[in-house]
Amino acid sequence: MSDAGRSAYRRRVERAAELRSIRASGSSVRENDELSAAEEELRQKRARVDDAAKAEYLVRDAMAQGKFDNLKYAGKPIPGLGEVYDPDWWVKGLLQRENVTGLGPAAILLRTEDAGLDERLDAQPTEHQVRDIVADFNARVIDARRQLQGGPPVITKTRDVDAEVVRWRERRSAAAVVLPAPEPERRWWRRLRRRT
Repeated sequence: MSDAGRSAYRRRVERAAELRSIRASGSSVRENDELSAAEEELRQKRARVDDAAKAEYLVRDAMAQGKFDNLKYAGKPIPGLGEVYDPDWWVKGLLQRENVTGLGPAAILLRTEDAGLDERLDAQPTEHQVRDIVADFNARVIDARRQLQGGPPVITKTRDVDAEVVRWRERRSAAAVVLPAPEPERRWWRRLRRRT
């Protein structure tokens, strides 16, 4: 059955259901015809209204209902508005939203790793692990200098392993001297007993 045939059949079924409901309710067919004519006139009026007016009406209606209250960027500029079009905007947005790290040119990654290397070394418990981390960092710097894949130049310097171990020991001993002994935590039942 074609779409036109289906819609005509559907209208006939709907009309038959309306007539049954009219007979059951006790109202006359004439009253129902007047009601149907009024509904048809309303449908035609709605069809004549252009899409812009419909959209304007829907927006005003939503504003009256308060659906636009408490939006995320209410009173703030829309991010990215007025910037030059970037074809990879969605990839950059995904990386920012998901907080993905470790992607990019080796020169940039090595610079950021160099900036945080001291904190990473301070977190290591043994001298052997500090030596391994510094040796791995130096190997990646040298490897990045050898590659000719383009991108920014590698300006990160290699680090002396022995000098880094000495600095690690000094920071570790300074941190041990400064930290006071932790106070023993009181048990919850002792705190309750003192309140009463």
